[in-house]
Amino acid sequence: MSNDAPASAAEDRYAEVQNSAEFEELRTKFRKFVFPMTIAFLAWYFLYVLLSVFAKDFMGTRVVGDITWGLILGLGQFVSTFAITMYYARWADREFDPRAEALAQKMGGHHR
Repeated sequence: MSNDAPASAAEDRYAEVQNSAEFEELRTKFRKFVFPMTIAFLAWYFLYVLLSVFAKDFMGTRVVGDITWGLILGLGQFVSTFAITMYYARWADREFDPRAEALAQKMGGHHR
C-alpha cells in the first residue's frame, strides 16, 4: 500500500491543479490564442491547396520572369509558418509562460 500512497498524492495534486481557477484561466488564455491561429493558418493552407487544384491558370500566371503566383503563395506558406511560430514564442514568453510558472510555484510544482 505504500506504493499507492505517492501515486495517490500525485493524482490528488494533479486534480487540485486542474480544478483550480488559475489553471482554468491559463487554459482559456491558451485556447483563445491557439485556436484562432490554427484556424487562420489552416484556412490559408487549404486556400493554397484549393487554388493549386482548381485555379491552375491563376497559379501558373507569371508575375516576374519565371516566378508564378503559385510559387509566391507556396513560399508564403513557409513565411507564414515562421511568422506564426515567432508570434507564438513571443506571446508565450510574455503572456503564457510567466502565468504558468506562477501557477506551478503556487501549487508547489517544479520550475524551470
